[in-house]
Amino acid sequence: MTLAATVLMALHRLIWFLILARCIVSFLPNIDPGHPIVRFIYNATEPIMKPFRAILPSTRMGIDFSPIVAILCIDIVFRLLMTLVAHLGI
Repeated sequence: MTLAATVLMALHRLIWFLILARCIVSFLPNIDPGHPIVRFIYNATEPIMKPFRAILPSTRMGIDFSPIVAILCIDIVFRLLMTLVAHLGI
């Protein structure tokens, strides 16, 4: 496996886990939003989540589907990039 593929895989996993952590934190009512780890999670994922929240309509129940759509899009982009890296032999 090439260095580019390894870096892409690590970045993909990091983004995926940060979005998952954001979802988990949003369901926990006693988490302090000012805690440095929580702020880091939100600051790291907000640039990814914001465009999807702007596109998706809000639901009556207040359910945010943007993490699901973001993860699906990130997976598609990741697979395309991995195919490109494999094809070019980078």
